[in-house]
Amino acid sequence: MSEKFFERVYNLVASIPKGKVATYGQIAKMLGAPKWSQIVGYALHVNPCAQKIPCHRVVNRFGQVCSGFAFGGAQAQRQLLEGEGVVFESDGSINLKRFQWNVEP
Repeated sequence: MSEKFFERVYNLVASIPKGKVATYGQIAKMLGAPKWSQIVGYALHVNPCAQKIPCHRVVNRFGQVCSGFAFGGAQAQRQLLEGEGVVFESDGSINLKRFQWNVEP
């Protein structure tokens, strides 16, 4: 792990638009480290600037919020996403086909 990788995570996550989500694995893959999804999660957990880096927009591969969301718990993450227009299914997950951030190459 390097501080440089964390900075790359923060820069990429900062570009996720309101109303969209990305997965930890998606972020890792986009940064050229597809097996580092847990490292992405750790970087977001220690996010030094929660006001500028919207880590609430990153969810797991099943479209579920993180039970250990560092900035108020899973309910806080859900509220932030709902405030941006993200809709949760009855099982508490997000429909990734509808809300996942798709970056054009």
